[in-house]
Amino acid sequence: MKQSDEQNAVRLLQAADMFRARLAGEFAAVHGISVNEYLMLKHLAQAAKTRLPRVELARRMHVSASTVTRMAAPMEKIGLVARETDERDARTAFVVLTQTGQARLDEAEATFAKQAGYLFEDRWTDTERGSFADLIGRLAQRAPGPLT
Repeated sequence: MKQSDEQNAVRLLQAADMFRARLAGEFAAVHGISVNEYLMLKHLAQAAKTRLPRVELARRMHVSASTVTRMAAPMEKIGLVARETDERDARTAFVVLTQTGQARLDEAEATFAKQAGYLFEDRWTDTERGSFADLIGRLAQRAPGPLT
């Protein structure tokens, strides 16, 4: 039976929500961060000079610039990120990954890898995993600031 695009899209959202929920509990309990904060740290870690303008970070995370500001404020208070202004244009604010933020990200990466393993290990063969990686890669290839 051929699945409709709508059914596949809904299933993709359901699967993503299930995985996010599994991550959220462990990230909060073990690392003291949310999934979105993890993604922010990951975007910063992959950026040149481990910093991004607030507006670019918002674009990559598919949120508003004000959401990035609200997310970054508590992260700044605990030392995961810092704020810098552009030397040439004081109106441009950068969110910068700190050493503490990088250490927290490194710790969370292990949790992420463990949970990703649980997600796939008992459901799919290695061949199926490879096919899925190719297919999902096509969906994500146009994402701003890909994380892989």
